[in-house]
Amino acid sequence: MPDTLLLAGPAIRRLRKREGLTQSAMAAQLGISPSYLNLVERNQRPLSARLLVRLAEAYDFDPRSLRQDEAVGGIDGLRRRLADARFADLAIDRDEIAEWLSAAPQAAIAFARLFDASGGGGLAAADEPMELVRREIERWRNHFPDLDSAAEAMADELRLSNADTGAALAERLRQKHQIAVRILPVEVMPDALRRLDLHARQLQLSELLDTSSRNFQIALQLALLEQRDEITALANGAQFSDRAAWRLFRRHLTAYFAAAVLMPYGRFIRACEATGYDLPILQRRFGVGFEQLAHRLTTLQRVGQRGLPFFMARVDRAGQFSKRYAGASGTALLDSDTGCPLWVAHRAFERAGQLCVQLASFVEPSGAESFWLTIARTVEGSGAPGGQGPRFVVALGIDAGLAGTLAQARGVSFEAPHAVPIGPGCAGCHRKDCGQRSLPPRGAALAFDERSRGLTPFTIAD
Repeated sequence: MPDTLLLAGPAIRRLRKREGLTQSAMAAQLGISPSYLNLVERNQRPLSARLLVRLAEAYDFDPRSLRQDEAVGGIDGLRRRLADARFADLAIDRDEIAEWLSAAPQAAIAFARLFDASGGGGLAAADEPMELVRREIERWRNHFPDLDSAAEAMADELRLSNADTGAALAERLRQKHQIAVRILPVEVMPDALRRLDLHARQLQLSELLDTSSRNFQIALQLALLEQRDEITALANGAQFSDRAAWRLFRRHLTAYFAAAVLMPYGRFIRACEATGYDLPILQRRFGVGFEQLAHRLTTLQRVGQRGLPFFMARVDRAGQFSKRYAGASGTALLDSDTGCPLWVAHRAFERAGQLCVQLASFVEPSGAESFWLTIARTVEGSGAPGGQGPRFVVALGIDAGLAGTLAQARGVSFEAPHAVPIGPGCAGCHRKDCGQRSLPPRGAALAFDERSRGLTPFTIAD
């Protein structure tokens, strides 16, 4: 077993004290020297995989407790909390945060809990089901390799039996599960888009669903029937105490598998690379909707076959995020509950059905400026007849430094002066002289001058 670096001194010290052992006694039981154990406890030596196995064999403990930093989102999770305006004068950098997590992880967790419980500067409360699920998805970087492999195997079988994805999915459902697919008029299914009728052995789908949505719903039903145990095991592994969070995460995993069947990993990543991630071409080639495609692009983290690290968000007209997946992008742009009105995701509502592209500059919690190529488009939800369904904007984003070869980047200037400056919503944004500002920054000191009027009604004091 190869050794892996893990500094977990405080956790080992707590374990030793729980067992009532001296360093010499524990070292003897583990077959190491007391001086080496002392260095491990002081984070001057890493905890190797070999020593981790010995600890697991000798004591009753959960190895995951050695990585308690995951409970707060690691260094990035603490960095985002400490970016709150209340701590702006402290200038805490990433290295200090790393040292804090390493030396006193429980103190860091206590801080994170208090910060989140107090409202967290506009962040969602940490114990809300949606936020619990979002943190778990981000912990996995929205990539679930076992589900991907199983979906790829199913897709290969379907491709051999029938070139028409929808017909192949329906045929598998019929042959393997004795369930037929039936499309019903809206007056028969006024309040549902999908319904499994086990008495009639039918998967009933509303006529409101377009072809890509019908295929997705059939794949979703196959996931529920054929991957139930794997999905349930993953959901149980998250150890949610909140049942609603467990069900939401399970629903996400089910949809993940369905999308992976429609866009099997190997074929999909090759198509992305061959087309320069051309979004309309990928939609047509795999017969999926824009939102389905955007979801899939955030999941491409297979070892040895990684795709570009996109983030994805779904926004309503009020600027609220109903979905947000940072994936492997590392962006803090999605940390607020609402987005900047200058971001293309909000302006795309004015150009329904069109791809809107923008180079945006964003000030990270560290104070550094980052640049992102963002692509947004409206999507119509399946809902009421007569075109009265809900409308959202789905936005994709990627670090501008990685975006130069993308099909949708053609003609876009990547020069910094051409970037649109955006922020994390007005209450969390400290950019000065923004004419779009509707609220003062939370925690910022304001300056007032009765003799003049600036570009914004709220002037931030120097």
